[in-house]
Amino acid sequence: MIQTSSEPLSLALPKGRLMENVSDFFEQKGLSFSFDNRKLVSHDESGRLKIFLVKNSDLPTYVNHGIAGLGICGSDVLYESGYKFFNLMTFDFGGTSMCIAGMKGHKRQDDERKLSVATKFTKFTSDYFHKQGIPVEIIKLNGSVELAPVLGLTPYIVDLVETGNTLKANNLEVLEKLEDIKVHLIANPAYYKLHYKSIKKIVSLLKEKQ
Repeated sequence: MIQTSSEPLSLALPKGRLMENVSDFFEQKGLSFSFDNRKLVSHDESGRLKIFLVKNSDLPTYVNHGIAGLGICGSDVLYESGYKFFNLMTFDFGGTSMCIAGMKGHKRQDDERKLSVATKFTKFTSDYFHKQGIPVEIIKLNGSVELAPVLGLTPYIVDLVETGNTLKANNLEVLEKLEDIKVHLIANPAYYKLHYKSIKKIVSLLKEKQ
């Protein structure tokens, strides 16, 4: 579903806090937009962008299939998807850390068996520990992974940590930071080749210093 050059560029954004950060940043660049009355499609006021609001984990799928030619999401989501995109720029906002955490005072070296980890990020967790030569058993959870150590499902979790407040509230702590997670503007490769002039103008605008 590749658009013609006369149409606005299509951009997928994730629901939630990151979308709010993007909205504020775009407004500073003259690309103001909003989603009214629970609508999931919007246009920026300049008419250069058609914006779709999607679930964070679904965003790479929409961009991979060309439904949206561009997308903004974290490197964690991109890694889990397994898709390949052009990375056009990295933003200063929205960064966080992928960490392994456990109950406060628990030490990894106390474990004699392989690591048992609960996480939403199964591909990242599997690849990370296999590269370290550490055997790992992974239990996939889609909800609040912090409950896993509290209820005794697994001693460890791998999750994104921003402030650490949720961990502290549940008597958990970060045992090790595994990787810094950044937010990227990505493009479907075929879409980029077809619309590279328009895309380069948008990227240049976004990179302009205030």
